[in-house]
This record gives sequence, C-alpha cells and structure tokens, in this order.
Amino acid sequence: MRLFISAIALLLSINLLGQTRSVSGTIKSQGEALPGATVRILGQGGGTVTDPNGRFTLEGIAEGNYKVEVRSIGLKPQVIAVNLKDRSVSNLAIEMEESVLNMDEVVVTGTMQPTFVSQSPIKVEVITSQHINTYLPAAASGLVESVSLINGVQEVVACGVCFTNSISINGLPGPYTAVLMDGTPIYGNLASVYGLNGIPSMIIDRFEVIKGPSSTLYGSEAVAGVINIITKDPKSQPTFSIDVMGTSHLESFGNLAFAPKFKKVNGFVGLNYAYINDFDDVNEDGFSDMASLDRLSLFTKWSVDRKSNKPFFVSAKFYYEDRRNGVEEFLADRNYRSLRGSDQIYGESIYTHRAEVFGKYGLNGFENSWLNYSFSVHRQDSYYGSDYYKAEQNIGFINWAINKKFGNHDLLGGATLRYQDYDDNTVATEVDKGGETTNKPNEQWIMGAFIQDEWSIGKKWTVLTGLRSDHYEEHGLILAPRVNVKYKPGQWTTLRSNFGTGFRVVNLFTEDHAFLSGQRQVVITESLKPERSYNWSLNANHVYTIGASQGSIDIDGYFTYFTNKIIPNYDQPTQIIYENTDGHAITKGIGATINQEFTFPLAFNLSVNLQEATETEKSDSGENETLDIEFSPEWSGIFTANYRLKKAKTTLSYTWKMTGPMSLPEVFDLDSSGEMMTTARPTKSSSFAIHNFQLNKVLNGGFGVYLGVQNIFNYIQEYSPLVGYNDPNAAPGFSSNFDTSYAYGPVHGREFYLGINWKID
Repeated sequence: MRLFISAIALLLSINLLGQTRSVSGTIKSQGEALPGATVRILGQGGGTVTDPNGRFTLEGIAEGNYKVEVRSIGLKPQVIAVNLKDRSVSNLAIEMEESVLNMDEVVVTGTMQPTFVSQSPIKVEVITSQHINTYLPAAASGLVESVSLINGVQEVVACGVCFTNSISINGLPGPYTAVLMDGTPIYGNLASVYGLNGIPSMIIDRFEVIKGPSSTLYGSEAVAGVINIITKDPKSQPTFSIDVMGTSHLESFGNLAFAPKFKKVNGFVGLNYAYINDFDDVNEDGFSDMASLDRLSLFTKWSVDRKSNKPFFVSAKFYYEDRRNGVEEFLADRNYRSLRGSDQIYGESIYTHRAEVFGKYGLNGFENSWLNYSFSVHRQDSYYGSDYYKAEQNIGFINWAINKKFGNHDLLGGATLRYQDYDDNTVATEVDKGGETTNKPNEQWIMGAFIQDEWSIGKKWTVLTGLRSDHYEEHGLILAPRVNVKYKPGQWTTLRSNFGTGFRVVNLFTEDHAFLSGQRQVVITESLKPERSYNWSLNANHVYTIGASQGSIDIDGYFTYFTNKIIPNYDQPTQIIYENTDGHAITKGIGATINQEFTFPLAFNLSVNLQEATETEKSDSGENETLDIEFSPEWSGIFTANYRLKKAKTTLSYTWKMTGPMSLPEVFDLDSSGEMMTTARPTKSSSFAIHNFQLNKVLNGGFGVYLGVQNIFNYIQEYSPLVGYNDPNAAPGFSSNFDTSYAYGPVHGREFYLGINWKID
C-alpha cells in the first residue's frame, strides 16, 4: 500500500513539474477589433495571429515571467509583461496606437470619399494636428507654417515689406494651389494672397496634400495641387482649452476654445489672436525685418446627430488683420493710422476683413448623397506707400455629389455651381463707354459636372478614371480628365501611376499688384485662354521592418507641362499688355521620404526633393529662351525627429529644413549718388538651412508647457529683400528704383518662445 501511494505521489509531482500555461486576449485599435496582428512571446519560438474578432491564444508556455509582443503594420508595436507563475492569463486586452507612418490615416481629398492612405489610388500626404504641435508652437502656427513640414511645399514671400505670402507646390507659384476647407473651395485668388495666414492650427484636425493637378474634382486653381484643411470634430474636443505664447521678439499669440455638448448637437467655438508690434532692423535697410500686425480669428463649428446617421455640420470663420510695415517713423506709436497714404513717410498698411460659412449636409432619400456649400466675403483696404488699393471679392459655392457601388465599381458623380465677383478701385474694373469711364466689377457664374469610377480589379489592381466639365461665359466648356492606377504586388508594397490635368481661369489683378504703381491703360491683345497643365507622376511606397522596428520608404517622380501662361508686359510706359504666351513651362523632379519608428520612443522622417522648374518663351530675336522659374529651389529637404520620455511626459523634437539654390529676379543696387550700379545682385541664391528645437511637457491637472528656439543658428539672407531703399535723391521707399521682390530666405533671426496650455474635459 505504501508503495502504491508513493508511486501516485511521484506521478503527481512529475505532472506538476511539467505543467504549462497559456495567454489569450483581444487586440484592438481605436476601439475596434484588430485582425491579422502578430502575437508572440519574446525569446520563445513560434507565435500566432489574431482572428477576425481580434482574439488570440498562445499555449504550451512554461511557468515564468514573460513579455508578449504585438505587432501590426501601421501601428506602434506593443510589449506587455505577463506573470505565468501562478496561473494562465485569459483576458489580456491590448490597445494598439497609431504609428507616425500614417498608413491607416483616413483621407478624403483624393476621391471625395473616406478611405485609408494605404488604400487610396491617389497619393495623399497627411499632416495631423498632433504632428504639427510636436514640431511647431501651437499658438503661433497656422496653415502656412504647417505646410513647411511637407517636402516640396514651400512658403513664397511676395513682398519684402508687408511679407504677404503664398504656398508653392513643386515649384509653381502660390495662386496655382487650390486651398479647401473640409473639401470645399472658399479661397479665391485675392484670399490666397492675404487670407491664408488667418487659418490657425487651433481649428486644424489634419490637412491633406495632393501634389499635381486635381481639377477633375476641384475645378479651377487646382493646377499645382490641392491642400484640404480638415477642421476639428466638435465631439472629440475638450470642453475648454487655452494656449498662450510669447517670444523673444515681443510677439504674443493665443488660442481660446470652448466645446459645448448637448444631446444631439455638439459645438466648437475658438478664438485665435496674434500681436506683433516691435521694430527690428538687423539688416539696417531702414525697414523693420518683420511685419507688425494685430490679428483676430473667430471660428465655430456645429455638428448635428441625425436619425439617418447622415452628416450635417456647419462652420463659420471671421478673420480680421491689421498688417503694417515700413520705416520706423511710420510704425512708432501706431503713427501708421494717421500716415496711411503719405507720400513722404513710407509704409504699407493692409486691413483685411473676411467672413466664411461652409458645411456639409447628407441628403435623405438617397443611399449616399450630400451637399457641400460655402460662402465667403473678403474685403481689402490697403496702402502701398501713397498708392491706395481697395478691393472686395465674394464667392458662393455649392456642390452636389452622389456615390453608388455596382459590384467592383465605385461610382461618384455630381454637379457644382460657383459664383464669384471681384471689384476694386483701379483700372482693372473700369470700362470706357462713349468716352465716359465707369466701374464694372468682374462677375462670373460657373457651372460644372464631374464623374469618376474607382474600379477594383482583384486584390492587386485599382483603376480610377474621372472627367470634369466646367462652363465659363468667356471660354465655353473646359474639360479636365484624369486616370490613376494603383498596383499592390504585396501586402506592404504599393505602386501608383497618375495622369491628371489642371486648368485655371486667371483673375489678373488680384495676383499682380505692380499696376498700382501707375494708372496704366490695360490692353488685352486677345481672348485670354485658361492656363492649362498636364501632369504625369509615379509613386512607390514600401513598408519594411528591421528587427522589431518598422518604417516606410516613399519615392515620387513627376513631370508637369504647363501651357497658355498669362504674363503682364510692362515694357510700354503707359500700358499693361496681357496675352497668352506661345511658350510653355515645365516642372519635373524626384522626391524620396524615409519614415522610421523604433521600438524605443524615437521616430524620424527624412525627405529630399530634387526639381527643375523652367519657363520657355521666344526672345526678341524669335529664338526659344529657357529660364528658371524664380523662387523655385533646385532641391530641398526636411529632417524631423522626436524622442518621447514617457515617465517624464516630455517630448523633444528637432527640425532641419534645407533649401537649395533658386533663381532670383535681376535687381540693381544704387551707389552713394543714387545711380544704378552696373552689376546686378546675384540672380541665384545660396543654399541655406534652418534648425528648430521644441520641448513639450505634460503637467498634472490638464496643464502643459512647451518651449523652443527657431532658427537656432540665426541664419538671415545675405541681402535685404529691398532694393533702392538708400536712394539719396528720394525719401526711403519713394525712389523710382524701390523694389520689394528680393525675398528668398528669412530676415527674421533667432527666436526663443515659451507657451502654456490648459485643457479641461
């Protein structure tokens, strides 16, 4: 009997020594089950993948302490410690976080339909608000500053006194870029010069960029590309937030936001301000190195929950800016208010008033149909020295779209109606009737229709074809087709080939202020044709893994051919002659981007773009002459990196923006007697780099602080952006040789800043 009991005890002990454990649980991302994620025990062989419900089970694990690793492309890897000494773990819940690779970011710009970046047949680049706030000071940043985080997209300064600016894509001038708000065009040509600075980062959830013509969906102005600003969803905003910031140049910026939530209605109300009123003249040209301004931007957005679950939101924005710059006497003690228009003390003073209403409404009675609408009013009251410019532009837009799926075809069609009028106090809107000059505003009604088919051919091929037709009173029908092909040879590799067209009907006088220097006679030698562009591009994207880290490499090649360019001719002293040129313009280049995210809290992005942008016209001798397009860098690059100290709740970020040589206008300085020098300034800039650093820290109670330095090494362009400012025969700014167009780099030196934010949810 004793022998039997001993045998049983020995068998039980052997069984206990060989007992194994198991780990099971659920993997989710953004609250949804995540199928196909890989799960393994670090240091052990084998592993498993999650089922369609995000469930997984790992069995046959010896007792002990282990680390469970979960990985899924597009999401950050997660490592969870588990204790299997006493029992198995059966309810492990792991929430995966979005990766900086943005492969699963939802975008709408490419096709007007929500889709993932990785699934879109159109190459779309995305910058989220989180990304903006990591690298830029939140209170002071807006659209123009944020686009600097995308390679190949540049800020172009049009004037070295008032520092008005625009956004250039792939070397083409700013007015060739269409700027949308929630998919709706509301920024006409006048606003693209003066209104883009009034879009604060406070209202931006993300913005999406398509490089290359996109007139098939978005009509005129989408010649170089599209920037679509997606505003924040009121549902996801904290109840109250405040963000204020100051700089070493005595600048002050701030955001204040309130997000009330009711039973079926959610709202967002935000106020943004900027105050700059400091005279700095490091380059000693007698003019301040930055424009002073008072800016106020009020934004509100309301969404309504409907029984049909169809979208319904309405947004509104009011923007006011008092921008000025000039000699010190013009700015001191706000003297500009009484000196505006002086012909003795030079200054430029620009008052801007702008109001916008836009939104989306899903239509009942249709499976998937909606209306986008927008209305904007823009008022400009400006003095450039003694020249007065008063202008107004009104735009109304409504777009009806319907989406229907038939098998593996996803059809989208719709119609648009756009009204716009422009009026100013110059010869631009004057007509001669029987010897009497009268005012005639430029008024246009534009009707359009579009259709596109996204055709999925198996799992690897997607073909997107589209056609748009717009009718203009002066030009008749204008067609804009496009074809896009996506091929996915593997799960993590995507190839895209795109052909697209763009067109633009030019509003001459909102883009060319040189005529303000004199009341010239406007001569249009022919019926002006719309400017056209034709673009071919190739894109290759591959997501890779190195050990436990992941990254992506993205390569772009593009070629754009541009015709019918309209150039003003000022050779005749009493005339401005406008005509379509017989030549053409070409932009071509290649770009590459590497995103890398490590298992430790470091991530970086490196992008490089090489491009050639030229214009070819006939010279006086009748020979073709090719020149570089001014202010288009031959190459550019950007490197960003951030390191997160999780326990300290601190993020360190670094930005290195590189700009290669660019063609500059031919200008001549004056000697001590006021005579023009025989040798021009350099017509090509030197390459330069700007370095920025920022620290973000989360404090208790919803508080946060950020501080940083921009332009760490204090780079300033070698020459003043102004020419003829030192003419001894005229007051500064009033010389016949005075010119403000030589601005290609920063004249605003190193700057330190400190900001504090507070959120209450």
